[in-house]
Amino acid sequence: MSTVLWVTFPFFALVLAGFVAVKLKFLSMEAIPGLNSFVLFFALPCLLFRFGANTPIAQLLDVPLFITYAICGLLMVTFVVACSLNDRIRWNDASLGALVAAFPNTGFLGVPLLVALLGPSSAGPAIVSIIADLLFTSSLCIALSRLDSAGEHGFRHAAANALKGVLANPMPWAVCLGALFSAYEWRLPEAVDKTLGLLADAASPVALFTIGAVLARSHWRARMSQQSVTLMRDYLPVAVVKLVLHPMLVLLVGTSVIQMGVALDPFALMVVVLVAALPSASNVSMLAERLGANNGRIAQIILVTTAMAFLTFSGAVVLLKL
Repeated sequence: MSTVLWVTFPFFALVLAGFVAVKLKFLSMEAIPGLNSFVLFFALPCLLFRFGANTPIAQLLDVPLFITYAICGLLMVTFVVACSLNDRIRWNDASLGALVAAFPNTGFLGVPLLVALLGPSSAGPAIVSIIADLLFTSSLCIALSRLDSAGEHGFRHAAANALKGVLANPMPWAVCLGALFSAYEWRLPEAVDKTLGLLADAASPVALFTIGAVLARSHWRARMSQQSVTLMRDYLPVAVVKLVLHPMLVLLVGTSVIQMGVALDPFALMVVVLVAALPSASNVSMLAERLGANNGRIAQIILVTTAMAFLTFSGAVVLLKL
């Protein structure tokens, strides 16, 4: 356990550093969007492109893994929405809560952390999970979140907005471009490759620092908002579901699929189980702000899962005997 903690510590320490930097006002709130844009539109796409280009195309087109992980995402969303809906939490808040329960922070945290733990071969399955979450889980939750106003705009309008959000995200495009380079064994000119390499190398530390900064900003905005105080029963159970139930579900479904004779690689399954054990994606907080959801609740879930994941994720690694 101590060995695993020493590997994971620097990653979570950088998240904490970003959180403290904003709390102590070493980093202004106005600087956070710039950091986030740098990671989302420059550094992280270069990192995903490089992993995609260096990963065998068969791993990136792992259909059994994609379907298995997507089914687990659907089950998670269904369960959390069904348990959350009440007189206070309607479709918008329930759906965004389900998204943080089913959408791990794979891009900003998971890929660099898993590569450090398992080596470059873990990038392929992790990228498959990112594609499933971006194309399926997030789109489903965004569409469901619009059901409160379905009578005004209609479900088709909500689905169209969800699709626009997916198409505007540079990460799937970076993965697809990397897959093309992998399939046709293309190579970039050396100068271009080194430039992309510099950006890719910056992705991990800046992304981790940005996670902490975004969490601090979301926590501050939630406290300053006019929304009512978020009750512990509205966010703590969802955080536990994310960190405990989600990886257990992926492991159970994946193991069952293998026993049914489906060609699902055990190593790939192990990777996506650890992906599911990651904390909630921090960018859901910004999405909640844009969609008018109770960002106090969403921010609390993300904050709790990120704080607890240092131990729970490390425990999952140990239990899987890595």
